[in-house]
Amino acid sequence: MTRYHISLAVLICINLTSYSQHQTEPMIVAHRGASFDAPENTIPAFLLAWEQGADAIEGDFFLTSDGEIVCIHDHTTGRVAGKNLIVHETSLKELQKLDVGMWKGEKWKGTRIPTIAEVFATVPDDKMIFVEIKPGVEILPRMYEEIERSGLRPDQIVIISFNPEVIRDFKLKRPDIKAYWLTALRRDENGVIFPSHNLLMQILRITGADGISTHHSHITRPFVEKTIAAGFEYHVWTVNNPERAAELKEYGTMSITTDVPQVIREHLRKQ
Repeated sequence: MTRYHISLAVLICINLTSYSQHQTEPMIVAHRGASFDAPENTIPAFLLAWEQGADAIEGDFFLTSDGEIVCIHDHTTGRVAGKNLIVHETSLKELQKLDVGMWKGEKWKGTRIPTIAEVFATVPDDKMIFVEIKPGVEILPRMYEEIERSGLRPDQIVIISFNPEVIRDFKLKRPDIKAYWLTALRRDENGVIFPSHNLLMQILRITGADGISTHHSHITRPFVEKTIAAGFEYHVWTVNNPERAAELKEYGTMSITTDVPQVIREHLRKQ
């Protein structure tokens, strides 16, 4: 065998190994950054997530009164800032006067609410960001602008939302960027799990979503396998228990969103 054939064989072997790992190892997505260790949805939390080996970060985004997009989970600031302001009724300048780090400890004093541009800027070339859109479709025009300005590739960005209209409208404008509908399964008074899998798949088809991302409660192997068989991706949140993460990996989830990315990553690597 010539040196060329040997090199080609080695390359093929490496590629097949990488493909296999990609298929069996779910992405680890840092929920609001490394939010167990650092104040959620802040630049320190996102930077720490990269240090802890996350494949992607997840953040929540609202519009301000002056049309800027900021990273915060709640529609008010009281839980993380002490002072209670309504995000969409407050300007960026006023919001960034708030300290959203002190509630997590003195170490984080002075941490500010970041803009989406600042969050995008933390994403390395080989990593991704899951952008959870918290309001309705009114945020989309500005979101398109921020995505364009970010310099990130379409394959580095995923849009997620509980609002089916947001997913539908986003996919109509940007079919090149993946979007997942968020939901959770519940159990009624008779012990029946709802919504049904058929209903969920109908919503995915109507919205043009690439997949579904659910809370891990009530999720079983058949649910995940049926979702994939229907032609959609399956993703899961917020899994902080290593054993449950290992179960969901075996079910076939493509990503696991967690507050503790390093813990989950290290546990799955031991499996």
